Amino acid sequence: MTSGGQDAASPVGVLPPPGPSCVHLPLEVTPQELARYAVGLANARGGTVLVGVDVVGSENGIGRDAGELHPLMVTHAIFELSGGRLTVNVQHHRLAGGARVLAVFVPQAPYVLAAPDGSVIAWDGAHLVPVTPPGAEPVADHDYTAVVPPDASLADLDPAEVARLRGLGRRTQATGLPDLEFLQELGLLVPSGGALRPTLAAILLAGTPAALRAHVPQAEVCYYHHAGVGVDFHFREDLLRPIPALLTRLAELIQARNRFTPVQVGLFRIEVWDQDEAVYREALLNALTHREYRLRDVVHVHHHPDRLEILNPGGLPGGITPGNILRHQPKRRNPLLAEVLARLGLVERAGVGVDTMYSLMLRHGKEPPEYTTYPDAVTLILHSPGFDAEFVRFVARKQEEMQTLSLDMLIVLSVLAREGEAKRDALARALQLPEDRTPRLLRSMEEHGLIARSGVGRGISYALGVDVQRALNRSVAEPTQPALSPPADQAGEHDPAHSVPMVPSGASGRQKAQNVATGRHEGAGPSRAEVRAIALALARERGRVRNVDLRDACGLNTQQAWRMLRGLVKDGLLRKLGTGTRDAAYEQI
Repeated sequence: MTSGGQDAASPVGVLPPPGPSCVHLPLEVTPQELARYAVGLANARGGTVLVGVDVVGSENGIGRDAGELHPLMVTHAIFELSGGRLTVNVQHHRLAGGARVLAVFVPQAPYVLAAPDGSVIAWDGAHLVPVTPPGAEPVADHDYTAVVPPDASLADLDPAEVARLRGLGRRTQATGLPDLEFLQELGLLVPSGGALRPTLAAILLAGTPAALRAHVPQAEVCYYHHAGVGVDFHFREDLLRPIPALLTRLAELIQARNRFTPVQVGLFRIEVWDQDEAVYREALLNALTHREYRLRDVVHVHHHPDRLEILNPGGLPGGITPGNILRHQPKRRNPLLAEVLARLGLVERAGVGVDTMYSLMLRHGKEPPEYTTYPDAVTLILHSPGFDAEFVRFVARKQEEMQTLSLDMLIVLSVLAREGEAKRDALARALQLPEDRTPRLLRSMEEHGLIARSGVGRGISYALGVDVQRALNRSVAEPTQPALSPPADQAGEHDPAHSVPMVPSGASGRQKAQNVATGRHEGAGPSRAEVRAIALALARERGRVRNVDLRDACGLNTQQAWRMLRGLVKDGLLRKLGTGTRDAAYEQI
């Protein structure tokens, strides 16, 4: 919750009349009663609560005003009644005659706010009325960023940030207009109370530091850099700036700790960064554009040696999940903010930002973005350790040959390059498509020689085509049968906790493990569970195992070995020591 102290008083013009979006309360109201009206207003459509208007201009009001009602008393009462779920802005305002009124700016609640006893109240425009939870649901199309704070003015906008906003975007008709007309054309300035006033979107995009602190302090982004694998960070910077300035500073912080590996493709060189700027910029833009600004939490960016984590307040918009985010129709939580950024060319109207991140990461031989959702938050992880250089070269050459390599093709190729072999249902999950919508894509990829099919009926599985395997320097064997992975009910037979095979050595061991990694089987080659057990055996016999050790023992590439080791860490069988892919070691728990 935010509040302004006694020194925050500012002139106010025409006071809004009481009605659906404004509540007038008498000077004698208690903080607890005021909190009830604030919660009721939040459960309706949001608006403003004014205290002390009744004594303004009256003879009985001489020498009396709302100055004695401290904002902290109000925010404390609202915190207790709403369980800390309602963020308000409380400020004193001095009128022309010198008297002060207390203004409480209340946003519409993103979900129903109930009192500690379970009761729900809402403001009907004249009274507080009890309602059932369905009746208190917020209006679906309400746009919090389009709200005009009651005390906002042109002084809340920084001319330098307006110029930055104009300069960052694509050239449109609006960018050729003078500042005020430019902002009006974008919908950031609207007539209110007889003057042009900025919306919250305008303050988010071009607000002064004081305006951001007063109106949207939750727009802060906290950046943390972690030098090691532990939870502790060794550097932190808190940023409360307009969105364009935020993006610029965050890019500086990330790039200062970023590294790249050159990959030669013919006469050209591709730079594969730990964190690709186009990817993390898109991720940050999505976070700042679609976060829930009605929640008081801030965005957290954790920069680890092997990943970038972005923790965003507010879950994914209704209906979108990590399992359908590629296919679901885009939903904009903050339409005005998203529309302005789209018109200026900073984000895409069509909602293809996630597609862009997926495509760039897969083209660079990495895993796709990883989303984790919670009821009131979402975390995006961009993994950075290791990449398949041969896969990068293959995709670059194939792109030139075929002119187009769709995102769906990249997803299938990436899964098969990592797993070696997969059935259609697994590929459908990776594609986020119903299984019956995958045959056409898979047939097309077969016709282009990108993948090969083996088995019959429900046992059909897919692997990389022979030419693709050669291009990736994989051992080549024509697929003749499905993968010999043990069925789920027999997994215990290969449980590394119960059966640990001897570590293979020499070309024979490498070939067998390579067959496992690429989905190729000859004779009684080891299963994937046995390769996991080999890693555990190495860790036990040598005290620790590194990526290179598993590669040498099993003939895997860097990313395959990393995925195997990461899986063992997730399963609680290994503990990671050190950072990165090459320098990290793993010891048995």
